[in-house]
Amino acid sequence: MKILATDLDRTLLPNGSWPPDPGAIDLFNELTEMHDVLVVYVTGRNLELAENAINEYGIRYPHVLIGDVGTSIRKYEQGEWSSHNGWDAHVKQSSPRWDADAVRSVVAGIDGLTEQEREHCGPFKQSYYVDHDRNEVILKAVDERVKGKFDEVIVYSFDSQSGKGLLDFLPHSATKQTALEYIADELGANKADVVFCGDSGNDVFPLTAGFSGVLVRNADDQLVANVKQSFDANPELRVYFAKGDFKGLSGYYTSGVIEGAYHYGIFYDAD
Repeated sequence: MKILATDLDRTLLPNGSWPPDPGAIDLFNELTEMHDVLVVYVTGRNLELAENAINEYGIRYPHVLIGDVGTSIRKYEQGEWSSHNGWDAHVKQSSPRWDADAVRSVVAGIDGLTEQEREHCGPFKQSYYVDHDRNEVILKAVDERVKGKFDEVIVYSFDSQSGKGLLDFLPHSATKQTALEYIADELGANKADVVFCGDSGNDVFPLTAGFSGVLVRNADDQLVANVKQSFDANPELRVYFAKGDFKGLSGYYTSGVIEGAYHYGIFYDAD
């Protein structure tokens, strides 16, 4: 089974500052259909925002949507979404101390930390905007109040478009990495046979977890540095850095996803 999993914003979606290749999304859609690839979107977007991306950019519907930074899983079959109830039960059982309201209470009042709109939060996700210029001080204060108390993982990333830091509190069992591992296990796929593409801080876990990783050419410098550091510590990691100059494509966004999929043999040219 061929599984191609990809982040959306600034990975599959050309919504950053680099110029996209015209026709790259149509090519992605065509290649995934041609090669009978199971497509998984792994994104911080909720269902509504993921639908908006599909409609705005013309990306195909996935077979599986891992949304809300890994805290929700939905399947798309016969034109309809269905929630994955088994995932919710798994998270509750695996992270019994998780409590979004309690996290919200203990970080209240930290200067430079602003709660995101309620549609970006949920039972397994408590999210904030961070004053990026002061992120070290803010994250230190967060750690002192939260770390290790709620079966949580704390994920920080930088939105290069808005200039804001983004901070997500998630159950440690419900991240992009663990959700993709859950889907791979459910499908009976080895992790190395799953290609995952990303560009920013919250992609570091799946990129260094044993999947076949792809960093698009426009990936954040900090992510590139973190992944290279992980690779130096564990040379068996499978990581590919899109370079561009491949089949006339630049390596940015969708083009980097396509380049990485060819690298791992998900896509190939017929003889």
